[in-house]
Amino acid sequence: MKLTEIRALSTDEIKARLNDTREELMKLRFQLATGGLTDHTRLSQTRRTIARLLTVIQERQAAEQEEGQA
Repeated sequence: MKLTEIRALSTDEIKARLNDTREELMKLRFQLATGGLTDHTRLSQTRRTIARLLTVIQERQAAEQEEGQA
């Protein structure tokens, strides 16, 4: 998921995607531990997606705080 796609979502949708992506990462880690994971690049892609989602959430929170102070 690209950053422009994430920014187009609402905050609630981003939080829902974040939860789904974290669950996916947990499943991938379990597959890795049991030897069932064949595509190891999915781990890093999923972690990067989580980081992108968290970044957009933090940007929005910072913008809200600046609006509140102004």
